Parts: sequence; structure tokens; C-alpha cells
Amino acid sequence: MSNIKKAMILAAGRGERMRPLTDSLPKPLLKVDGKALIEYHIEALKDAGIKDILINTSWLGDIIPEYLGDGGYWKVNLTFSHEEIALETAGGIRKALDYFGDEPFVVVNGDIWTDFDYSNLNKPKAKAHLVLVPNPEQHPNGDFGLDNGSVLSQAETQYTFSGIGVYQPAIFKDLKLDSPAALAPVLRELMSEQEVTGQLFQGEWRDIGTPERLEALNKEFLKPMKTINFDFKSTNDESGPGSGENS
Repeated sequence: MSNIKKAMILAAGRGERMRPLTDSLPKPLLKVDGKALIEYHIEALKDAGIKDILINTSWLGDIIPEYLGDGGYWKVNLTFSHEEIALETAGGIRKALDYFGDEPFVVVNGDIWTDFDYSNLNKPKAKAHLVLVPNPEQHPNGDFGLDNGSVLSQAETQYTFSGIGVYQPAIFKDLKLDSPAALAPVLRELMSEQEVTGQLFQGEWRDIGTPERLEALNKEFLKPMKTINFDFKSTNDESGPGSGENS
């Protein structure tokens, strides 16, 4: 179990690249194998012992609370932070900062699909801790480097930021409230101070950024299981197993 108690799922984005699917539905409610993307995150966080979860909303913001309710179905506590205009990642965190008090918290992008085990995340020694993944086909140059557990702004080998991180609240306190702010500049400033640690995750991770990627992932769930068909009959015993006198 993680020793972190609270998390935030980012669900406020418009999802322009997912149109027309997101014209009438927030991107985190798009389904993979019959289940909304955001449900996978709620279940995984709960399995790690993280049961207090805040979800920020903006585009079609009333639909997500209506769909999820208070979290009782998953035995978690859901709270919602609505943004009249999408405040980007850091701005959305700043708006919801009071929810987390002085304790570090997990943040996860609501539009990814992964089997990452959140129990592997604990309170960081640095101001931020990022989960990196091998670069997917659509993002070959990556985002950050990783050297002995420290995340670097630039390195010879770059990895992609998974959208999963742990942050100390103090990182965001000086940001202007209700003003859009991106996360990357905040992280790069911390990296210059050697205040970002990280880990490389090589399990299942997908950025569901386009309808084509969503369709491809759903098709993977439809693939038939590979099985071996045994033929128990042999030329010496046409009756097959279990038919002899000693059966």
C-alpha cells in the first residue's frame, strides 16, 4: 500500500484531437473494453489504498460528477473541482490545492490507460516524483532524462512523461489562483534545482490522444486468447485418455 492518502485525476481538458468523440462526452469517460478511462484510475488508486480523490472538470463538466457520483460504488471519496475555463495542469492543481493540505499527493492524467500499480508510489524525498515510460511511436523524442533516480530536463536518453506524478503542495502555492498554468515549466525549474526524482515504468501504458489510438486499444481486447489444442489420441490408442481399464 502507498503511504500517500490523496490523489487528483485530471479531467478538465477539451480533447480537441479526440473530436468528434469529445463533442458530447468528456475524454476521461471514453471507454476501453466497456469501462470509462477514469474508472480504471479510480480502481487502481483504491487498490493502492488511496481513497480520497479529487477530479477537476471543465468541458462538459457536469457530466463526470453525474456519471461517477460520490465514489461510493468504488468505496472511495470523490470530490470535484470545476474550472470555468480550463486552467491547464498546474493551474488546475493550484485551484484545488487546499484539498491536499500539506501532504504530498498523486496526480494522474485522466486520458491515459495503464496497468501501473500506484502502491509503488510513496511520499517523495524531493519536491516532485515522476513516472516515465519508453517513448511511444507518436512521441519519439521523449520529454525528460533519468539518471540514477533523478529526472533531468535534457539527457542523452529521453523518456516520455506518463502523466503520473507525486507532488509536494508547496510547488504550486506561488502560482496565481484561477489562472492557466502549464506543468512543464514548473517541473523544469525544479529539475534545475535537482528536486525531481523519477522511475521508469515499462508495463502497459497508452496515451489515448486520438480516436484511432482508442480504437486500436479496444481492438486489442477483442483479440481471441491464444490456446493450444491438444490431440490426446495417438496411433497406439484410438480411444483417447480416460477410456482404458485403469481409468
